[in-house]
Formats: sequence, C-alpha cells, structure tokens
Amino acid sequence: MASTSVNNSAPQVQIRFVTKQEQYAVPDFPLSVHTSIAANELNTLVNELLKESTDIKNDIEFDFLVCSQFLRTSLAEHIAEKNISTEEVIVVEYVEKYPPPEPQDCLIHDDWVSAVAVCEKWILTGCYDNTLHIWTSKGKHHLVIPGHTSPIKAVAWIFLANNAASFVSASQDQTAIIWDWNITENSVDCIHVCRGHERGLDAVSVSKEKTMMATGAWDTLLKVWSTSNEDENEDGESTSKKLKSEHSKTKVPKRTMKGHREAISGVVWSDKAEVITSSWDHTLKIWDTELGGIKHELSGNKSFFDLDYSPLNRAIVTASADRHVRLYDPRSTEGTLVKATFTSHTQWVQSVKWSPLDENLFISGAYDNDMKLWDTRSPKAPLFDLSGHEDKVLCCNWSNPKFMVSGGADNTVRIFKSKHVVR
Repeated sequence: MASTSVNNSAPQVQIRFVTKQEQYAVPDFPLSVHTSIAANELNTLVNELLKESTDIKNDIEFDFLVCSQFLRTSLAEHIAEKNISTEEVIVVEYVEKYPPPEPQDCLIHDDWVSAVAVCEKWILTGCYDNTLHIWTSKGKHHLVIPGHTSPIKAVAWIFLANNAASFVSASQDQTAIIWDWNITENSVDCIHVCRGHERGLDAVSVSKEKTMMATGAWDTLLKVWSTSNEDENEDGESTSKKLKSEHSKTKVPKRTMKGHREAISGVVWSDKAEVITSSWDHTLKIWDTELGGIKHELSGNKSFFDLDYSPLNRAIVTASADRHVRLYDPRSTEGTLVKATFTSHTQWVQSVKWSPLDENLFISGAYDNDMKLWDTRSPKAPLFDLSGHEDKVLCCNWSNPKFMVSGGADNTVRIFKSKHVVR
C-alpha cells in the first residue's frame, strides 16, 4: 500500500491491526510496512483504513501497543528491544489517544499546600500554616478551618451527603482530627481528636467501608481507628474537661502496629482488613489490621515518600527519593516484584495517585515543580507534563475522575480537568 510511505532501504515486516474499541475496528488482514515506521505513520494508515471500511470521516489520534507497551520509537527499535522476530506477523493494538488534561483554576493559599483530597465537587486542602480549607472545584473558597497547632500533612474525606460531610486531617502536632461539616450552614465541628502518636503524623487513609481509618507517623507506628462518633473517651478527667470546652472527645486507637524502622510516609487501604504502608526505611509493608501483624514486605533501595494502591489492577505505585516512580505487583510470585520503573521527574517524587477509573493511568507530583500523567504501558515517557506550579509539588489527588489536583510550595492548588476516555 502506498500509504505506508515505504522507505526502500528499510526491511519490510508484516503487521496486523487489532483494537478493543470496536467502533474503530478495521479489517485485520496482514499489511507490509517498513520497519522504520513510527506511531505517526501508523496513525495515518489506521485512519485511511477507517475511512475505507467505516463511516468515520474525521481523523482520530491513536496510540499503538506492541507487546503491551506503547510505541515511542520506530517499530524496528521497539521490536529489537522486545526480541520479537521480524519473520512473524506483528500484532499492533491501537487505542484512542488520551486527550490532554486542561488547566483550570489556581487556588491561592497563604502557605505551602501539603495535603489535598477531592470528593465530588469539593476540594479539601491542608496547609503549613496549620489551617484546613474547603473549596469548590470551580475555585470558590468556602471555609477556613483552624484547629491544628502544626502543619497539616494529610487529609481524607470520610463521607459526603447532600447537606453534611465528615473528613479527617492529620498533622505534625501528633494528632488527627475528625471533623463534621454542616454544608447548609457552612459550619464545622471538631468531633474527635485522635491521640496516641508520639511524633508528627504524615499519612492518613480511610477504608472503603468508611468505618475505619489508618494513620502513619514519624514515630514509625501504624495506628487504626474507628471513624464512628460513638467512640469511648480516653480515661482521665482533666483531658475530658479540657476537651469538653473544645466540643470534642479524645479518641484512642483500636490497634497500634510496629514494624517499620523509620517514619511511615504513606498509608492506603487495599482491602477490608488490609493496609499497605510506605516508609523512609526503604520498605513497603502489607498489614493485617484484624490480626495486627505484617503479611508481606517489599524492599526498595531508597526512601519511599508515598504510595497508592489500585483495586482495578491490584498493583502499587510508589514515589521515591531517587526520582523514579515504581510499579509493584505485591502478589507476584515469579521474577522481580518491580514490574515497571517510570523515569521523567528530575527530583524527589513526593506524591502518586491512581486513576479511579482506568487501571493504566496514574499521576505523580515531584520537587521539580511538575505533576505528570502516566500510562503504565509507557514507562519511558509520561503522557503529559501538567505544569503550572512555581515550586515543589507536595501532594496530588485524583479521587474525582474529572479532576487531577495538586498542591505545592508555591502556596497554590492547581486543577486540571481530565476528559475520561474509555480505552
């Protein structure tokens, strides 16, 4: 076919196009192309075939997978790296290209934004000036919440209804606070102060059932707490009296677990009774919260600063001190536990979050001022650099599939609108 723009000096190879997106299916007979062909020429070819065999008239941008990885070089280089024989018909899978996320609002704070969590249209942020803030996804500031006495390092939503919500904040002041928000009146009450850690908290995660939460701190301990309001007070009259004036009760942990040798930097629930932690001690640990022990441990070679778990692919992504994001399969029994390494950031990676809808996509935020959008099938290059911060990115969140959100040392939260494509 003339449309393959034959390069006479390059050897020919046979390919066959396949796709899971049936609306874009083309005849799957083998085609001869030159091995120096790249993704842009394959894109031209598929679009010509689409116009011949379907009603689609407009060009569509596709990405191409060969051996489960996106083609980012010439076909010749790609198949050489994957040790594919040029004698065989090479299967080339194509998927619609992910559209670039669009920058939206910039939410300006008075200090570093070190924690962010999104629930539906609400954005909860935590700052180094000890305050919490609630914003809408359109950038309207709703509430500033004082209460902590040191910088806030992590926040999470517990539940959200039409006129009420609750959330938790974890701080370097050694406490986590559970708050109730009356949305109608736009007022917040401190319901519980969670005490028990002996050093600053760095991470908090709420279980999928919303009944439990886990915290990790610089005292190397993992603690599990109930999120319910009917929790017993800690003994001690002076504490009770003091806290009554604050309209709140001290909450004590249900369970305390030891195992890490240094600070716990990240916590995520992976199952009803399973929590995964990352630590400065170069390890990831998987805990059984009912039995109170370690089920599994994964070792790295640098400090971990964050992690996230995807229930869609049951894999872990980690942020690390060596600029790399790594993908771990904790249940892997053969070969290395590190299934892929993603390299593009130029400084410490501080935060990672999976897409809630697509098992292949995640975001990362780093000290190089950038948030990046990744596809697990393209480890050598991100899909997009989501630039805008003028200082270190300290946190990111993708709980609402429509918004990728990051907070930074430039005192801002940046919002990128994501167009979800079923790929």
